[in-house]
Amino acid sequence: MNVRYPNGKLYKQKENQSVPYQKKHVYSNRGMTLEDDINETNRYYLENKYAVIHKKPTPVQIVNVNYPKRSAAVIKEAYFKQASTTDYNGIYKGKYIDFEAKETKNKTSFPLQNFHEHQITHMRDVLSQNGVCFVLLRFSTLDEIYFLEAKHLLFFWDRQTSGGRKSIKMDEIDQYGHKIILGYQPRIDYLKVIDKLYF
Repeated sequence: MNVRYPNGKLYKQKENQSVPYQKKHVYSNRGMTLEDDINETNRYYLENKYAVIHKKPTPVQIVNVNYPKRSAAVIKEAYFKQASTTDYNGIYKGKYIDFEAKETKNKTSFPLQNFHEHQITHMRDVLSQNGVCFVLLRFSTLDEIYFLEAKHLLFFWDRQTSGGRKSIKMDEIDQYGHKIILGYQPRIDYLKVIDKLYF
């Protein structure tokens, strides 16, 4: 391959010119998001007949569609029909499972602004029906994931609304949450925590 300068001259490497040291980058977990890991985990649970848990589709109202070809449609305008509740739901050992997944780059606390009032209301409703409800919190900078029961999240939410902290401190997450170590199959084994707490 010929490399040229902007003026069009051909670049030639001088003899005995050493190639500068280039740092090697590691891309082992690049592009894997919390959602990817959870979806992979749920596929593993389903394929091995442990649980049936899926990501809820977000209800969308399509307003304007362009048909450039017969076989292709391009959505030009759409709106969310209603505020979504939580990300995932399903069933495990006869129990209704419902949870939300959130990430932060913070290292010392988890901001409560990551949650919405309608999600909190939904979690209260699930708990009132004895469902298993929780959140998976990922600290992306620390590469740590915690399982926090919804009852604890609701306590921190209510504390905030009565003028308290607007975040959950890391030591509170350590105290009330359950750290999940990333694995191979499944990636995020949250059923292990559910077994410990509910069965």
